[in-house]
Amino acid sequence: MVEHPDGRGPAAAEETAGPTGLEQPRPAGLGTPRATGGERAAGEIARGRSRRAKEAPRDAGVLVIGLGRFGSAIALTLDRLGHDVLAVESSPQLVQHYTGRFPLVEADATNPEALEQVGVRDFPVAVVGVGTSLEASVLITGNLVDVGTPQIWAKAVSAEHARILHRIGAHHVVLPEADAGNRVAHLVSGKLLDYIEVEDGFTIVKMRPPRETQGFTIGQSEIRKKYGVTVIGVKPPGEEFVYATDQTRISANDILIVSGHADLLERFAARP
Repeated sequence: MVEHPDGRGPAAAEETAGPTGLEQPRPAGLGTPRATGGERAAGEIARGRSRRAKEAPRDAGVLVIGLGRFGSAIALTLDRLGHDVLAVESSPQLVQHYTGRFPLVEADATNPEALEQVGVRDFPVAVVGVGTSLEASVLITGNLVDVGTPQIWAKAVSAEHARILHRIGAHHVVLPEADAGNRVAHLVSGKLLDYIEVEDGFTIVKMRPPRETQGFTIGQSEIRKKYGVTVIGVKPPGEEFVYATDQTRISANDILIVSGHADLLERFAARP
């Protein structure tokens, strides 16, 4: 019998195995999740989790499942911003493509045991970027609901798909194509430079000032009284953004940040 170097014996040695279980034998047919780069990368992920557990309880970190255009953009951005992120992808080609850009493992997330192996319970936020396969999207989201992931964001490709994801327990459902189409429609049909719909019709836009406001302060223009919208800030050319007050003067080359109901903003932006 081989003793552990510190004399604790084989049972104690087993207790020091990596916390993720990525290198444990798995039953045939489950498709062993593996970190790209082989055992070295898997060890780095395990050591990273161990360090985080010792430093503080996890209150941040995102598990991104699926590395299509949507999922990969989220993973790359989160990693660039310094967030704790782990990506899961079943396609060896995509795994190879993104190797070295952010932490990732190759695994089939439709399999609940595979998700357990990659440490799904460690992450308070998960993003399901799989959209083209309705079955895979629903299975993965259901697996996350079953383990009690606090926040589940899921991509949908249609209103029906979104309805199903909401019904099985996704907390946030995103329709990126529909959202982008809605945003672009507002931009190409008027004078808006940017358009963000927040909720229930409340919207924030970036726009050029109508002629009737140029040369006047916000108070003098009575924008809120006439149009029911609020100028949040003004960006003069070559200067810093400033929060707007009634004394803020608007010039022809300024950019306005305005909030209000979408219909009222469209009416305001349509002014010559």
